[in-house]
Amino acid sequence: MSGNSSEQRLLKGNDPVRLNLTTALVQVLVWPFVYINLFMYFTYRKKPALQAEPRYVLFAQTLLADSALFIMTDFVVIGIHVHLLLPLPVCIPVAVSNQALALVSPTLITAMCLERYVAICFPLRHVDVFTPTRTMFISAAVWFLSYLRPFVDLFILFTTMPKGYMNRLNFCYYEILLVARWHMEMRGNLFALNYLVLLSILFFCYVAIIRVARRASGADRQAASKGQRTLLLHLLQLFMCTLEVFCPYIESQVILIDIDLFIVVRYFNFLAFTILSRAITPLIYGVRDEKFQAAMKEFLLQKRSKVGFGH
Repeated sequence: MSGNSSEQRLLKGNDPVRLNLTTALVQVLVWPFVYINLFMYFTYRKKPALQAEPRYVLFAQTLLADSALFIMTDFVVIGIHVHLLLPLPVCIPVAVSNQALALVSPTLITAMCLERYVAICFPLRHVDVFTPTRTMFISAAVWFLSYLRPFVDLFILFTTMPKGYMNRLNFCYYEILLVARWHMEMRGNLFALNYLVLLSILFFCYVAIIRVARRASGADRQAASKGQRTLLLHLLQLFMCTLEVFCPYIESQVILIDIDLFIVVRYFNFLAFTILSRAITPLIYGVRDEKFQAAMKEFLLQKRSKVGFGH
């Protein structure tokens, strides 16, 4: 039980003022992005023209995954704030869902970049490669594989956990599934390998589109240049997600210096690499994409006209 208490102390720290400030900061950042993501998702659902294009289908899935991740992680943050200790059978589904949702968005972003790569580099084959059915299959496969990995960790937990482990009360963070040290190291290595593969795919697509942009002219050159800028933003986004892989290694060193400093670093990593890295997605398609921007304005005007008519 003492080990369990020390783990809880590592998550809460010794300074209640700092805990209140960090929890408030999470609320300020999380809920506006949840609102923006859901507004964009409902815009997508109201426009059949957007639902017919593969990149918007994949984009809508990232909006759902990121919104769910924000809400679930906020639940964990508030649970730590109010010292809400739950039985492990309750916490495990929360932890598994959080981990799976964290994997969905980067993988879908990579699929979106591949879609742009085919559209720009092989425009005549794009319609045949990214059909509506195949795009939905890709989305379903990403969700399935994202949930498969945490379930593998869950299987390992059931085979390695000590007797009475499931009777514990704890906060709902993912490390409760990692009892064995080798399991934690294996997860970290697989996480790093996964992001390295995704970054390599994005870099390949980016270089290919640059070559097309240099050879193209007129409208083709403009489309290639726009796709190049979009992929550059996705590279930045995925790079920030990749930095999240190194957070546990940094935190493991900081914790040896000072617990309160560890809390600050942990919250910074969460805000920068979990929240803000995923906030780039609405920027790419909400501000830069003219078609989606026009759809949002139309949807907003329709909502306002309904409210005005109701009054």
